[in-house]
Amino acid sequence: IAAFALLREHWSHVAGYWPYLLLLVCPLMHLFHGHGGHGDHQHHGSENDKKN
Repeated sequence: IAAFALLREHWSHVAGYWPYLLLLVCPLMHLFHGHGGHGDHQHHGSENDKKN
């Protein structure tokens, strides 16, 4: 609620920084969302290696 009230009161200041905020968010999204996640999706070896 406090963040909404702060944005509402100071929207003219925040609106001028949107392009810079988007440029800052892009690398952060790639850094935190682009490397793995929760599961290991890389397949090492073949199916025969797993059976032996």
